[in-house]
Amino acid sequence: MREIIFDTETTGFDPLTGDRMVEIGCIELVNRMPTGATFHCYFNPQRTMPASAQAVHGLSDAFLADKPLFVTEVAGLLEFLGDSMLVAHNARFDFGFLNHELKLCGRPDISLDRMIDTVAMARAAHPGAKHSLDALCSRYGIDRSHRVKHGALLDAELLAQVYIELTGGRQIGLGLVEDNKAPAGDGPAPPAALTFDVPQRPMRAPRIFSPTEPERERHRAFVAGLANPLWLAGEKEAG
Repeated sequence: MREIIFDTETTGFDPLTGDRMVEIGCIELVNRMPTGATFHCYFNPQRTMPASAQAVHGLSDAFLADKPLFVTEVAGLLEFLGDSMLVAHNARFDFGFLNHELKLCGRPDISLDRMIDTVAMARAAHPGAKHSLDALCSRYGIDRSHRVKHGALLDAELLAQVYIELTGGRQIGLGLVEDNKAPAGDGPAPPAALTFDVPQRPMRAPRIFSPTEPERERHRAFVAGLANPLWLAGEKEAG
């Protein structure tokens, strides 16, 4: 099963008011495992970058000035996406910008049937909790210390780890060895099964503890001082 995790950076919040996509980053997963294949590109938005947006992702007009237009890179992007399901965080935002850019260059929309939204998944898995990418990274112990500003490829890499956790965690790969086996001579060898070195602990014989005679004497004195103990009451009723 092939899936694409992707993220975008933009000039603002609404493509219908003139905002444009300026970066897209995509990560390929096969059977919920990263393959190492990526697609990453910056785009010249043909408009100025608002200061509020630049503060989020750090992409300035000067940096984007010599970057390609979306229309010149769209064929490579669509080839990478193929017909795979597309995973994004708050996916309607990213789908909205992606489909708007496709429309501007005369390409058909990507169907929302291919959309997987990790925000919706997180709300179902953790109702009432925070569902931002940062919050989910903290919840799952995913290191984001190298993330200073938002970046499409970096955020897609983090989201890929979050998505794996939301869909079952790293143990999902344990059942894939048999599934990924190929016939002899057909392609690369499958990954070796995971093994774990468990240290052997020496067996220790059980220790036997017996009370000393002074301890026995104190116990007898304690029991003798009890008024109507339960076990004696049971014996009287039986008699």
